[in-house]
This record gives sequence, C-alpha cells and structure tokens, in this order.
Amino acid sequence: MLVNPNNPNTEPIVKQAQAAAPALGQEIEVVTAGNAREIDAAFASLVQKRIEALMINPDPVFADRRVQIATLATRQAMPVIFGERASVDAGGLMSYGASQIDLARQVGLYVGRILKGDKPADLPVMQAVKFEFIINLQTARAFGIEVPPTLLALADEVIE
Repeated sequence: MLVNPNNPNTEPIVKQAQAAAPALGQEIEVVTAGNAREIDAAFASLVQKRIEALMINPDPVFADRRVQIATLATRQAMPVIFGERASVDAGGLMSYGASQIDLARQVGLYVGRILKGDKPADLPVMQAVKFEFIINLQTARAFGIEVPPTLLALADEVIE
C-alpha cells in the first residue's frame, strides 16, 4: 500500500487496511512517498521486496503523479489499484472510488445553494454516494493477467 505520510488521513486508513488484511488472508506492506522522487524510491523498494500488487491510497500527490506511477508499474509488471478513474486511463490496472462526475454534481449543488443565499456553514456535509469500479483490460493483457468474467461483470466500465 502506497501512502503519503503528509496526508492527515493516512494513519486511520493504514490502520483499517492492516486490520482487514488478515481477514482476507493477505499481508500488507505500507510504503510512503510524498513527492516524485520518493515515489521512485518506493517502487524500487517494492521491486526489491518482490511485492505482487500495489494499492494506491487516494491522495492529491498520487493523482498528480498518476502517469509516473502507471509507468513505473508497467515497467515492473506490477498490478496497481487506484482510487480514481483517471489513473486507470493513464495505464493503471483498476480503480474503485467515488465517481468524479457525481462529486462534481454535488459541488454544483453546493454552489447553487450558496448563490441563492445559503450560508456555507449552514450546508450539510455531503459524502460520495456513487462509486465506480473500472478495469483496464489493455493493462491486464500486458501483465499477462486474465480477469475473470465474474469480475468483469461487476465493473462499471471496462477499458479495452
């Protein structure tokens, strides 16, 4: 699991992942990176440890460096799951996360209410309600991964 140590949400997410891993019969290795140079170093560490797959914790640093991460993963034939679709468009294997279109729609609703006179402090906190699962079959084929039909059937979109 790649996380940004500078993100205040990292610690609780890591704790949740570490608690869930044994129940799934998996081990989890947490690697940190907060910038492009550290991402390169993190991948070198992952390769040295022979990590089989990587989960990227959603973070603005990683979103900005999605092409770098997808390129490093492709060089190492390392399957990576991201939290946002754009990283799969950049060559990542799969993503599961909040629909960016739905989040933009929610922002529009907030803006509309503020423009009509509502005070921002009085608006309720909204959480994502729509999530999407995207699979990049081109990347799967490049890695020699056969994606089961049952998993493909669960996907909201399959990039061929």
